[in-house]
Amino acid sequence: MTSTPSLSDPARVTTGISGLDEILNGGLTRDRVYLVEGSPGTGKTTLSLQFLLEGAGRGETGLYITLSETAKELTAVAASHGWSLDALTLFELVSEAELDADSEQSILHPSEVELGETTREVMRKIDELRPARVVFDSLSELRLLAQNPLRYRRQILAFKQFFASRNCTVLMLDDRTADPTDLQLHSIAHGVLSLEQAPPEFGAERRRLRIIKMRGIGFRGGYHDFALDKGGLTVFPRLVASRHHGSFDDRPVSTGNRGLDALLGGGLVPGTNTLLSGPSGVGKTTTAVRCMLAALERGERATYYLFDEGLKTLLVRSRLLGMELQPYLDNGRLTISQIDPAGLSPGEFSCMVRDAVEHDRSTFLVVDSLNAYLHAMPGEQFLILQMHELLSYLNQRGVKTLLILGQHGVLGDMRSDLDLSYLSDGILLFRFFESEGSIRSAVSVIKSRISAHEHTIREFKLGSAGLQVGEALSDFEGLLSGMPSYKGQVSLLKEPAVAGVAG
Repeated sequence: MTSTPSLSDPARVTTGISGLDEILNGGLTRDRVYLVEGSPGTGKTTLSLQFLLEGAGRGETGLYITLSETAKELTAVAASHGWSLDALTLFELVSEAELDADSEQSILHPSEVELGETTREVMRKIDELRPARVVFDSLSELRLLAQNPLRYRRQILAFKQFFASRNCTVLMLDDRTADPTDLQLHSIAHGVLSLEQAPPEFGAERRRLRIIKMRGIGFRGGYHDFALDKGGLTVFPRLVASRHHGSFDDRPVSTGNRGLDALLGGGLVPGTNTLLSGPSGVGKTTTAVRCMLAALERGERATYYLFDEGLKTLLVRSRLLGMELQPYLDNGRLTISQIDPAGLSPGEFSCMVRDAVEHDRSTFLVVDSLNAYLHAMPGEQFLILQMHELLSYLNQRGVKTLLILGQHGVLGDMRSDLDLSYLSDGILLFRFFESEGSIRSAVSVIKSRISAHEHTIREFKLGSAGLQVGEALSDFEGLLSGMPSYKGQVSLLKEPAVAGVAG
């Protein structure tokens, strides 16, 4: 694989699209012809305009040759993104004069005349402007003019040779209206970029792109999600954890609660992830907030991804339990992102996490919850692969990660939508149980890859005294079933006891 060039490499052309240049390891090779294919509405025109405007910003002449859209339509598309096309030349190959019935002839086949005239007009305009960047929109019309595959291929080859002799970097757009098995354009083009869109059963459309081929340069393969919003395309490169190793201090840090630290064998370890699993309402979110608050009090930065409940609800509930988060939001050390799973692609979420770690320098991260995140994915198998890569990345960057997973049910047998236990470095298991005529909560650590954790079950309580973790419930049997039997004299937590709360 070739080395990654800098953005100032004279042999490369930046696209001006966030994320795409990263996938291409610096951009496109200069003075080559590229195919951009995709069905109507995938974003080909927007991508092309961004490509030309990037060149204009660098002092390069840009030419947009259109057989399918008018200059007014292109200007309107640009205006919807807040762009001006004044720095570009828009060349319409179909004019009102060519639509005049008096100009038609019948001695030669119309395609023979029109294809030749189209070719000459394109070459004349190129020689007149000498552009560095060219967009040809679209090949579908050229295919119709050629009438047969042989003439069409010869015409594309002629254009390729002509553009190369004029030092142009060219994007040729194709809307896939031809036979999808016809790959002759792929063999001719120096590189092929494919755009796709798929409407889910609910929520915003999912868009993704793939570099099918790119001669002479290393690129990041596979599918990459992208968004098409006001301001153009934003590409979210597929996360490859192996590219993001870092050094960090791996000594355990406190959760802010002595009892919880004892259960975990000393606290949370940087570069590990912990799964908080249990039924709804048992205290998973509050435990995560307590651990995060301890990190903030140590001077760390934290990011909380909130999928399930409202931001105001989280802040009010935390305040009532003595965990005030607002000051950390105000000073910028804490970021809480409230996310709509229906409008989120997995690639976009990965990029959000990377920004939090690499740009905001967050060392503590919470995902609340994985149940809601599941609905942001096209299928469960993709969620597991995506989460595996994301957790590997966070571990290699030394981040302390908490993942909240809700389980179905209240007492007895508990089930979840998916099993991520094998991906987790540690698992905190929460359960309700019945005792003395009331519903109580218990917590235990059932897995830890990096510390000698307790194998006990402790009572867990939320109240005006905050988060409390009691002594080991050694005189109970059957706690995890939700219906224990009492065998001794272990006292249970009562209000306003504060045993176990770190001072």
